[in-house]
Amino acid sequence: MASSVILEKDGRIGRIILNRPDVLNAIDGDMPQVLADRVEEANADPDVHVIILSGAGRAFCAGYDLTYYASSVEGEGRQITQDMPWDPMKDYAFMSKNTELFMSLWRSNKPVIAKVHGYAAAGGSHIALCCDMIIMADDAEIGYMPARVWGCPTTAMWTYRLGPEQAKRMLFTGDRIDGNEAERIGLVLKSVPPEELEAEVEALADRISTVPVNQLMMQKMVINQAIEAMGLANTQRFATIFDGITRHSPEGMNFKHRSEEKGWKETVRERDSGTFDWTHNRPINPKS
Repeated sequence: MASSVILEKDGRIGRIILNRPDVLNAIDGDMPQVLADRVEEANADPDVHVIILSGAGRAFCAGYDLTYYASSVEGEGRQITQDMPWDPMKDYAFMSKNTELFMSLWRSNKPVIAKVHGYAAAGGSHIALCCDMIIMADDAEIGYMPARVWGCPTTAMWTYRLGPEQAKRMLFTGDRIDGNEAERIGLVLKSVPPEELEAEVEALADRISTVPVNQLMMQKMVINQAIEAMGLANTQRFATIFDGITRHSPEGMNFKHRSEEKGWKETVRERDSGTFDWTHNRPINPKS
């Protein structure tokens, strides 16, 4: 069975590839830990100076694999909605572990460039935003749609990368934006035509790879410390607790029950299009 994340080495460049292409590299129970393991392996290699993180197939990462979690049983540790009454600390322990594993990219001693094509959506945006720099294809899309119902971004990187007003614009709407818009608002370093994405990322990685590892490590530590001094760890703890609440609130439970009735695809479509009232559990009449 193929690993959900693979590591390849190309001279001074380490290439970490999310490797569940059949499901747009959606996050299952193994991927966060395997991703952190691959980051650790790349950091342990003295010849690697910089890491490129990408996704196999048609997308970078489409978020959590809801089918995987919905089809599991609580005894396997895979349910992301508990029966009521729910235990918030049990939920926090599960989600905070994933947050810490995604943050292995942030803590990596070697710089990490995210190469985003297709989608970096929902949980996939966590992975991208924990990297040091993001280069997107113009037609790729990034966003955290569960902000509309059933989620709060546990890594909390939107605020630190965008500032409060643009972060509110993204999380009050749950919109996905394309690479051009992401570059315009400062969420990503650069957006390029899809056919130029590979060359753009390679050029940046090649340039970084000529700098000694210890220099890169020191510069990254200084910049990250400035962000961490703003209270990143406390913000993530707060967001992770809220993430559990969103999935067990009345609206969150209505979303879950609706998905069981209509299926995930249709329920997510209703959420993202704004055509369903999750508080009153009924479709929204556009004229009302």
